[in-house]
Amino acid sequence: MDLNTSKDCLSKGKEKMNKAIAHLEEELRNFRAGKANPAIFNNVMVDYYGSPTPVPQVASITVPDAKTILIQPWEKKMISNIEKAIFDANIGYTPVNNGEQIRINIPPLTEERRRELVKKAKAEGENAKLSVRSARRDVVDAHKKFQKEGLPEDVCKDAEANIQKETDLFNKKIDEIIAAKEKEIMTV
Repeated sequence: MDLNTSKDCLSKGKEKMNKAIAHLEEELRNFRAGKANPAIFNNVMVDYYGSPTPVPQVASITVPDAKTILIQPWEKKMISNIEKAIFDANIGYTPVNNGEQIRINIPPLTEERRRELVKKAKAEGENAKLSVRSARRDVVDAHKKFQKEGLPEDVCKDAEANIQKETDLFNKKIDEIIAAKEKEIMTV
C-alpha cells in the first residue's frame, strides 16, 4: 500500500459526494415554485414512434411569461401524445391543446402546497446527506483495509480526518442549497 492508493480513494469519495450534490440540484430543479419552469418536463416521457422519449426531445418548450409554458411539437401529430404524457405524469398541470401547441397555465401555489414542497425538498436534502455519509463510510472502510495491508496508521488517521472535513463541507453545502430552495418556494 502506498500514499497514492489513499489519495485515489479520497478523490473517489469526494467525486461520489459531488455526484450527490449534482443529483440533489437536478431533483430540486423539478420542483415548481409557482413560476413557469420548462425543466419539469425533462422527466415526462412521451410515446414517440414506440419508444419513450422526454418531451424536450420532441417539442420546443418556451416560457412567454412567469405563469405560462408553451409546448410546440415538431410534428403536429405528436400534440395528443404529449398532452396524454403530461396527464399521465401527474405533475399537477392541466394542458390546454389548441391544435397547434399546448399551453400550460401555472396556478399559484397554496400555502399548504408550498409547505408540502418544502418538506419534499428537505427529504431530498436528507437523501443527499445519506449519499455523502455513504461515500465517507466507504473511504473510511477502505483505509481500515489499507491499514491491515500495511499502510501506516498515521496516514489512515489523516485520511479519515480529511474525509470528515469534506463530509462536513458537503453537508453544509446541502443545507445551503435546501435553505435557498425553501426560500424560493415560500416566497409568494
